[in-house]
Amino acid sequence: MNSDFTLSDRISAFNQLGIRLSNLSEDEKITLFQQAENQNPWFIHRFLEQAIQGIRVLLDAKALEKWVAPYEIKDPHTPNQVGLMLAGNIPAVGFHDILSVLISGHCACIKLSSQDTAFPLWMIHQLKLIEPRFSDRIQIEDMLKNKQAYIATGSNNSARYFNYYFWKYPHLIRANRSSVAILQGDESKVDLEALGNDIFDYFGLGCRNVSKVFVKNLAQLTHLLEALESFAWVANHHKYFNNYEYNKSIYLVNRTPHLDNGFLLLKESSDLVSPIGVLFYEIYSDDQELKTKLQDLNSKIQCVVGSPALDITGIISFGQTQCPLPWDYADGVDTLHFLGTLGN
Repeated sequence: MNSDFTLSDRISAFNQLGIRLSNLSEDEKITLFQQAENQNPWFIHRFLEQAIQGIRVLLDAKALEKWVAPYEIKDPHTPNQVGLMLAGNIPAVGFHDILSVLISGHCACIKLSSQDTAFPLWMIHQLKLIEPRFSDRIQIEDMLKNKQAYIATGSNNSARYFNYYFWKYPHLIRANRSSVAILQGDESKVDLEALGNDIFDYFGLGCRNVSKVFVKNLAQLTHLLEALESFAWVANHHKYFNNYEYNKSIYLVNRTPHLDNGFLLLKESSDLVSPIGVLFYEIYSDDQELKTKLQDLNSKIQCVVGSPALDITGIISFGQTQCPLPWDYADGVDTLHFLGTLGN
């Protein structure tokens, strides 16, 4: 391992990767995007473009320096091998874990999701070209055995398996989470249209996507559906529309009350996670009761979206759920702190 591979060197390399992403030619994008979409039909070009823009924000030099500043990141004499089991629900969703492990000076041993290999492999290749010293700190593996630590993301079922399998190693395991929005009734059309991004970006497949809204009355739902008309294009995607039609048929057969605008179903439910093509809603009347409920559900919620005026810690403005910064950790668990606890 390169003992002179400093934190500044690593930050510089990632910043250059961000610049490389900014300067992708149209031909390069078409080739890369087609490979990714052929592998996973949910990864349409507009969302791959959005993923690139999000990663560019993560790799801004000033953002990286601000992120690492509170930590005492020491370059390990013998970097730990950290096994990463990445999800594949949205493009390069596990990139932040790769970034965290490498920035902290450890080795990233990566098991990619079969649904998302083209884009991550391209970025890893570019990173090695930019900084060859990363070559011996990044490994792509099919089986993650005998690592010093593990970070894994998956469903609730797989999380139970991960916790059982990795219990004797330092580990950070993430399970299912979803995001919610709070509507008070005084939102503008611009606010509600921005909420549409939180709902429909990546077809709602991410944990940062809003899958439920809390409203004070049914009239708010009518205003919401009207504001979401600009997202009718999602119905042109066959996989999304098949899910929408399937859920609609179930509700019709079972005579389940719901609202429908032709591409999104609104159904009342106390559950948090809605099916694709469905947005759950729940009516609330008391702000304090709602806050208590959100606190009780904290371990299942990734983001709470609403007006910044709401007295809720960490609330995110409409339209911003898919714009995390380096310090916006998944599940609220500080990945860099975890990595900093690993010995030499």
